Amino acid sequence: MPGGSGPVADSRAVILDRIRAALGSRPDVSVPRDYQRTRDFPSVPDLFAERVADYRAIVHRVSDPVPAIREALAGKRIAVPSDVPSSWLVPSVTWLHEPLSNADLDSCDGVLTGCAVGIAETGTIVLDGGVAQGRRALTLLPDYHLVVVRADQVAGTVPEALARLEPTRPLTFVSGPSATSDIELDRVEGVHGPRTLEVLFVG
Repeated sequence: MPGGSGPVADSRAVILDRIRAALGSRPDVSVPRDYQRTRDFPSVPDLFAERVADYRAIVHRVSDPVPAIREALAGKRIAVPSDVPSSWLVPSVTWLHEPLSNADLDSCDGVLTGCAVGIAETGTIVLDGGVAQGRRALTLLPDYHLVVVRADQVAGTVPEALARLEPTRPLTFVSGPSATSDIELDRVEGVHGPRTLEVLFVG
């Protein structure tokens, strides 16, 4: 018990004294932060599309997301954030607007969202709960996630992407469909999130 006496308190004091003695007096160490923050890529958009596809996501390069949304989601029941652009809500889809229960999210055919940032170098899409993204559960419970990424949202490197993000927001980094492997490297998809990730890359 903290602040108590007896064998437990005595043992705690002994352990802490040993730690202090082992640490001794240490000089102040300056950690260098001069790593490369930017790189010159031949084409950031091309690299982003290539790296996202490398993670087994389905990538479509489009000039307008609306026809692609209509084609991908026709006849399905799709969950969306409450502030999704109205132009995305094509009539051939049954739209389920937030707030939704976990049961509703689990039973729908998928989810449509935007994103905060894309990272070309790593093929990563970052969600921060901002406009057209919704809460974290919205993109983790459904088995299918269709995400719209604009070219102006894509940064070349991770440091460039982090500079665009607010660190106090709930950040979710998505690199392909959810997947995990056991000790024998048997891959299982859909364990911690959507089994299928489809990306509409606009621009």
